[in-house]
Amino acid sequence: MTIILTESIPPAIRGLLKRWFIEPRANVFVGSVNARTREKTIAYIRRNAPNLKMLVVYDDLNCQGYTVLTFGTPTRTLTRHCGLQLILENPEDLIR
Repeated sequence: MTIILTESIPPAIRGLLKRWFIEPRANVFVGSVNARTREKTIAYIRRNAPNLKMLVVYDDLNCQGYTVLTFGTPTRTLTRHCGLQLILENPEDLIR
């Protein structure tokens, strides 16, 4: 299973994603694609919309069972702690 969340996606990229994914909500794409299709799709998006904010979550063989990737400058920060991937919603609150 692969989940792609985007912000302000161009129509051409949306059309490409709808080939392999369903769009249950605006800018949320869900599908079961193999690793090669996922990687080629992400590479295409990054080439044709380099400033697009994107979060990708997919099944993986690790202790969490999934991997999270971020592209662009997302509103939330992805971090690793003790081998786990975590998302910080307000990282500036930790500094105070």
